[in-house]
Amino acid sequence: MDALRKQASKLREQVAKQQQAVIKQFGGTGYESSDVMVIDEVEMQRHQQLEKLYRSTRAGKDFQKDIVKAGEAFTAIGYKQIETGTKLSEDCCRYGAENINDNILARAASIYGDGLKNIAKEQEDLNKLLSSQILDPLRAMVTGAPLEDARHLAQRYSRMRHEAETQATEVSRRQARLREAPNPENAARLNVAEAKMKELKANMAVLGKEAAAALAAVEAQQQRLSFQRLVAMVEGERTYHQRIATILGEVEAEVSSCSCFHERFIFIKENLSSCFDL
Repeated sequence: MDALRKQASKLREQVAKQQQAVIKQFGGTGYESSDVMVIDEVEMQRHQQLEKLYRSTRAGKDFQKDIVKAGEAFTAIGYKQIETGTKLSEDCCRYGAENINDNILARAASIYGDGLKNIAKEQEDLNKLLSSQILDPLRAMVTGAPLEDARHLAQRYSRMRHEAETQATEVSRRQARLREAPNPENAARLNVAEAKMKELKANMAVLGKEAAAALAAVEAQQQRLSFQRLVAMVEGERTYHQRIATILGEVEAEVSSCSCFHERFIFIKENLSSCFDL
């Protein structure tokens, strides 16, 4: 009974260790962070480089997703503005047409209604620009194969490094066993462990170089594309607001002209009335 309890306790400990290893390896960033030197200083530098690139590309991806989310919100607001502006434009133009004898207000309503049509067109153009020039390219990169492929290479390297760390411990254990009992069997087992470690080291060198190159290329592309799309967004918004200001300036000038005409008309009418009274 005691033996069964000890075996169950040992099994629980092994499961707990395996769970912790999985959490450590796949939790957080998806790339295992470790300060342990598994092979040598060169490998340690490669590991640190991959960890840095992995974090950088994750941050770049998150930032691109933030831009997409904001762009989608701007577009949704834009469509709501188009809907509201179009409705008000129709109301203003209808009032102007139905109350043409009400000179100044009807004329001002018609002018503003026409201006709102132009504003809605500018808003529609901005939405199209946001969709085609900002959102679509960023979405494509966020979900694109180059990013995922590069990160999968880094994750494979991380798993291989963890395997190498375990194998290095096995080599040390076999070396100690051979020192304690120098016999052909222990020597053979040590040779097998060292051969596996050598194979892991060679594979890690190839995979690490490939993963670093892929991640570095993705990082550069992320930086370049995000910067270009931000510039395009700024330019698009600046152009939009400038055109809206121009449209509203023209509307204001026409409405003011109607107001001045109306005031002169009232002044002349009042003066004529005074003359007739005399």
